[in-house]
Amino acid sequence: MLDLLVTDANLPDGRTGVDIAVAGDRIREVRAGIAAGGATSAITIDAAGQLVTPPFVDAHFHMDATLSYGLPRINESGTLLEGIALWGELKPMLVQESIIGRALTYCDWAVANGLLAIRTHVDTCDPRLLAVEALLEVKRRVAPYLDLQLVAFPQDGILRYDPRADDPDCRDSALELLRKALDLGVDVVGGIPHFEPTTASGTESVRLLCEEAARRGLRVDMHCDETDDPMSRHIETLAFEARRLGLQGRVNGSHLTSMHSMDNYYVSKLIPLIAQAGVSAVANPLINITIQGRHDTYPRRRGMTRVPELLAAGVPVAFGHDCVMDPWYGLGSGDMLEVAHMGLHVAQMTSQAAMKQCFDAVTTTPAQILGLEHYGLEAGCRADFVLLQAADPVEAIRLRAARLAVVRAGRVIAQSAPRVSRLRLDGRPAEVRLTRHRPQPERP
Repeated sequence: MLDLLVTDANLPDGRTGVDIAVAGDRIREVRAGIAAGGATSAITIDAAGQLVTPPFVDAHFHMDATLSYGLPRINESGTLLEGIALWGELKPMLVQESIIGRALTYCDWAVANGLLAIRTHVDTCDPRLLAVEALLEVKRRVAPYLDLQLVAFPQDGILRYDPRADDPDCRDSALELLRKALDLGVDVVGGIPHFEPTTASGTESVRLLCEEAARRGLRVDMHCDETDDPMSRHIETLAFEARRLGLQGRVNGSHLTSMHSMDNYYVSKLIPLIAQAGVSAVANPLINITIQGRHDTYPRRRGMTRVPELLAAGVPVAFGHDCVMDPWYGLGSGDMLEVAHMGLHVAQMTSQAAMKQCFDAVTTTPAQILGLEHYGLEAGCRADFVLLQAADPVEAIRLRAARLAVVRAGRVIAQSAPRVSRLRLDGRPAEVRLTRHRPQPERP
């Protein structure tokens, strides 16, 4: 007997009327007719022609700062630099238990939204490595129900930050603090070359950090060119180092917002370089559209990187949430469909194929970037999936669909009621559901 059987499901690849058989924590079979063939199960979920998808994945987040909005004050300008300054004011006040508590609350939100894998950057520019230790503890606690991948992120720059400014007795450099974080168990090497003192030092930081990752056999994920300055071109260096050190397929450039402002000729050379180096990209639509262009009058730049062009060149592109209620952004709820919805609009990806790419950008593509094992809806994959109140990926984005059931390792860990509105209008339906509107052909 099966442990779980989902019947009559639609899948993101277009298959319909599919059953998903689960034994233990693994998917045993995915095909039509399993239930009709007489299979029995301890638990059966009727998907009723609605979408079952692999879990949502967030490839770029800052969990050490999440849910701290208003501490110690609010970012009035809305700029990246004021956010960084605010974080610098908040860091000396941080208490490990508070970081853990806020992060665990956010992970609860994530699970409720079917978000079961997150790559979070954690600030290493702190002689105490307080946030690093806190998020390592969070990672341990949430492991049964959420995959948390940590990036050692030198927020103030490995060549710019002097730890003695925060602790005169500290004898470690910023790079040595980052190495200590990796020694403690942080998974990925991060960086922020555009925030280093000069272009040359930014280039040097990319080299040092990529060499550190190569020595340790780790992945790389750098904040790269998060600026409106078209001359910020550290992604070029990152791609070069990925090829030089044989890191293809293990390096990601996050943000890449300066590409929005670069001239087309340079970009026509840059994007093939990124593709040839096997470097992926993560855009953060909610934050890029909010933070970039702050110094513009009109026309005001959208700021998000060139997502359609990168995809056309074969570069894997994911969308990240980046921030939720922190010094940089006062909104957000951990809903990756909201992220995809914004990305679709900002990138003007409105064809059916492009909208499906936006859905992939919060599911399968970030799973690939994180290197998640046993992810997907095929036999042998871990039985992690989400039942949505939508018929297909496009409808899921349009509605930011309710997560009717969230399954982790074959066990239902979250459920939500369907969204239904009840009307009291003469001559009109008693209930309204916003799903599955199909226009009828016009008749003369």
